[in-house]
Amino acid sequence: MQTSTKNFDLVVIGGGPGGYVAAIRSAQLGLKTALVEREHLGGICLNWGCIPTKALLRSAEVLDLMERADEFGLSADNISFDLDKIVARSRKVSGRLTGGIGMLMKKNKITVIEGEGKLTAKDAISVTLKDGGTETIKAGRIVLATGARARELPHLKADGKLIWTYKHALQPDCVPKRLLVIGSGAIGIEFASFFNALGSDVSVVEVLPRILPQEDEEVSKFALKAFKKQGMSLHTETEVTALTTSPKTVKAVLKDKKGVASEHTFDRVILSVGIAANSEGLGLEDVGVKLDRGHAVVDQFGQTNVKGIAAIGDLAGPPWLAHKASHEGVIAVETLAGQKHVHPLDTGNIPGCTYCHPQVASVGLTEAQAKADGYKVKVGRFPFEGNGKAIALGEDKGFIKTVFDDKTGALLGAHMIGAEVTEMIQGFALARTLESTEEELMNTIFPHPTLSEMMHESVLDAFGRTLHF
Repeated sequence: MQTSTKNFDLVVIGGGPGGYVAAIRSAQLGLKTALVEREHLGGICLNWGCIPTKALLRSAEVLDLMERADEFGLSADNISFDLDKIVARSRKVSGRLTGGIGMLMKKNKITVIEGEGKLTAKDAISVTLKDGGTETIKAGRIVLATGARARELPHLKADGKLIWTYKHALQPDCVPKRLLVIGSGAIGIEFASFFNALGSDVSVVEVLPRILPQEDEEVSKFALKAFKKQGMSLHTETEVTALTTSPKTVKAVLKDKKGVASEHTFDRVILSVGIAANSEGLGLEDVGVKLDRGHAVVDQFGQTNVKGIAAIGDLAGPPWLAHKASHEGVIAVETLAGQKHVHPLDTGNIPGCTYCHPQVASVGLTEAQAKADGYKVKVGRFPFEGNGKAIALGEDKGFIKTVFDDKTGALLGAHMIGAEVTEMIQGFALARTLESTEEELMNTIFPHPTLSEMMHESVLDAFGRTLHF
């Protein structure tokens, strides 16, 4: 039963990191704005992804430091943890930020409509309200920001008890004695690190030739050695062909690159085999929005083929990162609003971060990608063991790698593994955005003592001028 019709200048469907930022930017531009969200403001990122996982990993990091107390001249006896309290803290952190999004909506006078939206025309949305009834919203500008969900395969499905998705793994009922993680991308490796730190016997299976396959090959190799040293078992070029559950365990059949199958028993399994866009039920096909394997097809400004309709974030395809969604939301809204000189999205300048131990971060092309694109490259490297701050922190394992165009001196890519690299990568992202050359980076003064000095040294090394190693 329809209850009302409302008119807005711009409507956003989806309140995740892309959607709520798009709504704020719309309001800043003076547009009467509505945001439709069916479940939680903040989306997966704040509620079930980026933020709560980092809270869990912080607990694991503190536990690791406590267990290394003697290394720092300290004493700590009877070190233990309470899983329920760790999870409760994670949920509290998430809840605090979600509440903050609500305050931002009020501050910017954005109308939040709780319900599930569907396009009924190029300028109309029918919302099935959370509290019952329906509402029609009309707007000449629409931003689709419905995100994505964990992907499942026909033979690999989660049951929420023994076989988990990331959402189940965020609220575990136990620390599994034996844990299988299927997939070694960022999500899989982060959960592998967390449970390994808490004492699980972790096995990671990756169908591709190396773990963290999106990263530079040198980073992947270093990570593999580090994880093995921590006690993880990692199986590359291996496929999980079957999962069979019993009341308390899961039997997994693993097939290696030679086709040899073996059966293993685990207490829990985490599926991390990619994502699927939330494009169903939105009415996209009815209004003519083009899709590619479930993702909305957009240009560099987030615009679909249908005038007045934009799509951003995970719905619009890779890279599937919250900060990409937020930035894309701003670009899409400014374009819809007719702003001049909007800068298009350059995916090559989007940094990626994985919060395992050691941390991994990168931006731009890998060395292999640069060479495949025809560049003659200069490559610089600098190890953590050559940095005073890293040694003082007790974090002397890792390295920073930079890739430059030999002809122009342009920074093509930067790749890091080690402590706090997720905080440092933005320096290289800024350099790429500003189109900095090697000369400008070499003439930049980095503070001492900091981990960031290694960024400078890596640049110097690419041109035969490293100073401290």
